[in-house]
Amino acid sequence: MKQHRSIVFILAIAGIVFGVAKTRGGETQSGDWTIRRSDAQGKVEFSLMDSRSGHHFHYSSDWPASEFSGLDFAKPGRQEVHFTIARDAGKFECEGFLHDGEGAGLFHFLPDAKYPQEMKSLGFEKIDGDKQFAMAIHDVSLKFVREIKAENLQGLDTDKLIAFRIHGVSPEFISGIRSAGLNVSDSDKLIAFRIHGVSPEFITGIRSAGLSAFDSDKLIAFRIHGVSPEFVSGVRSAGLNISDSDKLIAFRIHGVTPEMIRTLRQTGYEPDADKLIAMRIHGATPEWVEQLKKCGYEHVDLDKLIAFRIHGVSPEFIGQLQKLGYAHPEPDQLIAMRIHGVTPDFITGLKSRGMKNLTVDQLVSLRIHGID
Repeated sequence: MKQHRSIVFILAIAGIVFGVAKTRGGETQSGDWTIRRSDAQGKVEFSLMDSRSGHHFHYSSDWPASEFSGLDFAKPGRQEVHFTIARDAGKFECEGFLHDGEGAGLFHFLPDAKYPQEMKSLGFEKIDGDKQFAMAIHDVSLKFVREIKAENLQGLDTDKLIAFRIHGVSPEFISGIRSAGLNVSDSDKLIAFRIHGVSPEFITGIRSAGLSAFDSDKLIAFRIHGVSPEFVSGVRSAGLNISDSDKLIAFRIHGVTPEMIRTLRQTGYEPDADKLIAMRIHGATPEWVEQLKKCGYEHVDLDKLIAFRIHGVSPEFIGQLQKLGYAHPEPDQLIAMRIHGVTPDFITGLKSRGMKNLTVDQLVSLRIHGID
């Protein structure tokens, strides 16, 4: 309860400070800061908020407590604080309070006048106030820019530099990717790698699984859909020796699992990759196949099972036919009945008009010729 009251108090004060920020002549580089405890050890959740002339901004991230020089987060009670966060793009002058390690206050951003010129000399122009503010928040330092520029990347601009810092594209990460055998230079691809988790270790694992690891888009798709070295190993252990990247991605998209492959093989099937994908697309699952078996249809050809699902040959349909005296139509006959609309109601209607003991082929022929 004490902690809850503390947080409410902090947020209330933050609202007051925010109001002050908005009345100081419409300053475009001022706003609120808050600090709260973080679940990450040795870190705090640091937030900056700004609303100026209709422009709204909110940044929040876990920062190492060590970056707040002079602040004692372990000190109980209330304490007035003043601290500076210095970056190449400018510095944040912060004042306010902490209460039991959490707090709020007002910040002023003071841009470094030399930073745009330094960046221009490195080939990055058109850095306005908002861009410089963002580059300060995300610590796009001149050292970082020089190191990244030395990597000779394609499509590199200030927005990409900020995205690199947000997502963790560092010179070390780029070096690791290239050392893993992938000579990537596309800035967007590197950002996508970090977003989706394409790491040097992942690339090495994919290559160790016998798959090609030279296509950036395939690696990203692997991570998006969950094609991991462990998944590939599981599929192969189930009896399917596959190395086709597109097929593996399709497996994950449609739900072809090692368990499905193993179950089908145990019942005597030898499905290939395309059959497995088609079965999942159309819903011919091992559980559904087992239901057909109970109706007397054991080990039906896989193509016919898929056709069953496409045209609506279900255990329920077969059961209704059996009740009408059609004990075991051939799979092709069942498919033809569904294609041409030979339904249990159609058969019942014919019987009521005295047309009994018709064969399946006769029933299909009647429908083909338009007899209702």
